[in-house]
Amino acid sequence: MTEKPFVVACIPAFNEEDSIAKVILQARKYVDRVIVCDDGSEDFTDEIAESLGAFVIKHERNMGYGASLLSLFKEAQKMSADHVITLDGDGQHDAREIPILLDRMNGGDFDIVIGSRFVDGGGSEGPGWRRWGIGLINRLAQNGSVKISDSQSGFRAYSRRALDSLSLTEDGMGISTEILLKAGDLGLKVAEVPIHVKYNGNSHPRNPLRHGFDVALSTLKHLSIRHPLTFYGLPGVASILLSLAFWVLVLEEYSKTQALLTNVALLAIGTMLVGLMLVTTAIILWVMTTLITEQAKR
Repeated sequence: MTEKPFVVACIPAFNEEDSIAKVILQARKYVDRVIVCDDGSEDFTDEIAESLGAFVIKHERNMGYGASLLSLFKEAQKMSADHVITLDGDGQHDAREIPILLDRMNGGDFDIVIGSRFVDGGGSEGPGWRRWGIGLINRLAQNGSVKISDSQSGFRAYSRRALDSLSLTEDGMGISTEILLKAGDLGLKVAEVPIHVKYNGNSHPRNPLRHGFDVALSTLKHLSIRHPLTFYGLPGVASILLSLAFWVLVLEEYSKTQALLTNVALLAIGTMLVGLMLVTTAIILWVMTTLITEQAKR
């Protein structure tokens, strides 16, 4: 007889006293343990969670969504969780859909299952521009054969293998993208299932500009580390070629009129310096990442 997996729900929360009780009570029906990370709330989020039997991690100050997930994952690992479900504390995720994620994980032996608003059968009340922005981030975060439609979904299921394999660093919203990029590098199996997201009066929608900026910076940082020759090298070579074009103009004009085009010469010098710095950075990062990867494989 196969032993039933030990499932833990991990809920990051910040000032969610109006919704946290409902989220915990619904989640408890489908999991064995609930952990709440109170990320520096100034209300009664932690007291309510504790009164309902949840294990509460308390951040003394607001440290960010990524920091909350890191604390939650660490505690879930201490509990030897077989599967971890993450969902937001503001009630936008329907905890009754937890079995959908778990069934997909168990049925296909997946390491990460993402609840998507945008696959057939899913739904969201959010505005159209939100989907456009997420679509752009999806393309940046693409890593591997699986095409992700909702890279920013916080409603996910993780296997023990995924938690043990992933080494995460992001404190902010960029952790959602970091997880997918690193999952692709590690060869973890990722799938999506349809879910429904509800934005209501209890939800605390994140500032879309700040959210997008945070995710974009995080994604670009990880892409630059993973593909330094492309990220830095190609712009560097382009800058050097542009500098050479400027030098040709300067020399041609000087040969005709004996006059030095000072402004163009300064542009040539500037673009050459920028190009050399970018190419040097690309080579250094490429050597470093190659050495680190080779050491990790030993």
